Amino acid sequence: MTERLRATIIEAAVIVVAVIEGALTAIGEEPSESLVLCLIAVLAVLVRERWPLVSFVATLPAVVFPGAIVAALAALYTVAARYRSWWLLTGCWLVTAGTLAFPLLDVAPQFWHTEMLLGVIYFTMTAGAPILLGRFLHSRRELALRLNEVKEAREHERRLDAQAVLAKERNQLAREMHDVVSHQVSLIAVQAGAMKVSTTDPASKAAAENIRQLSVNTLDELRHMVNLLRASGTPATELTPQPTLTDLHRLIAGSAIDARLVGDAPEDLEPPLQRAIYRTIQEALTNVRKHAPGAGVTIDLSREDTDLTVTVTNTRPTRPTLALPSARHGLVGLQERAALLGGRLHAGSMPDGGFRLRLWLPLAVHGGHGPK
Repeated sequence: MTERLRATIIEAAVIVVAVIEGALTAIGEEPSESLVLCLIAVLAVLVRERWPLVSFVATLPAVVFPGAIVAALAALYTVAARYRSWWLLTGCWLVTAGTLAFPLLDVAPQFWHTEMLLGVIYFTMTAGAPILLGRFLHSRRELALRLNEVKEAREHERRLDAQAVLAKERNQLAREMHDVVSHQVSLIAVQAGAMKVSTTDPASKAAAENIRQLSVNTLDELRHMVNLLRASGTPATELTPQPTLTDLHRLIAGSAIDARLVGDAPEDLEPPLQRAIYRTIQEALTNVRKHAPGAGVTIDLSREDTDLTVTVTNTRPTRPTLALPSARHGLVGLQERAALLGGRLHAGSMPDGGFRLRLWLPLAVHGGHGPK
């Protein structure tokens, strides 16, 4: 049961009880006076949430003459739940207790009469009950709000701690990459340079130069990645310089793979689209080197209306494949990058033993236009 439904049921129950009590109390009394006062008290109960003090005052005449007390107690409870001034609540309590005890003057003319004293005690406790109940429920609501605030503060603190741990891990990873990976790649570049100088075979010279150039490029990208990790992933951090489609030919030429580029991409693509295309082709070429040595690669860039499709297809390998570890993190990263741009990425084997990687990107979303 929801809080609003529970409040509605309680409200209806209070009104029904007030109406029944007023009707029963008015029996045997002067109809013209009792019914009017009871009706006013019931109407006051209906508006007690909006005007609690006015409603409370309007219910008091029905307590003095016909003796209907339910409406007054309900209004007193609302006053106690709404206001925090103990001076006001004490005054309302004394007024209610005195109003409830007023009919006893006809029964016990002397205050020290036993029935008078018992009545005062009874009506004093009766008037105090709705005040205590109202203050209790009000305090419970305030406590619930404070608990929610504490919970939100703890959740915020937990997020800050997680960010601090993540920043520490990023810095540690950056140091490991710089100290270990860059050192090994530097050794590869140095040895490749030494091999190029010492050999006289043209093919060996070309292979050594290709290895040296790839090592240099890897070191350059590694340096930018280390800077990104040390920046703890702040929104303003960016890998610079970022690759563009003008670097595609250099990427393909330095891949040491028999690859050919078919088609051209629009010239005015936004940088995020250009980076997505570049990284997709780069990952595809890396996978061919790792898992399909000797395979030929075709890179097709095609545009249809407002869509751009990049398809990288390689044939089956012609040399034995080395068992290299792969967690498919590269493809997962490409899929996430494509999804952020509103596109899709599909990768799968072909019946002839080759492999196809296809990237689809919407140009209209990013303001891309084809060549005129």
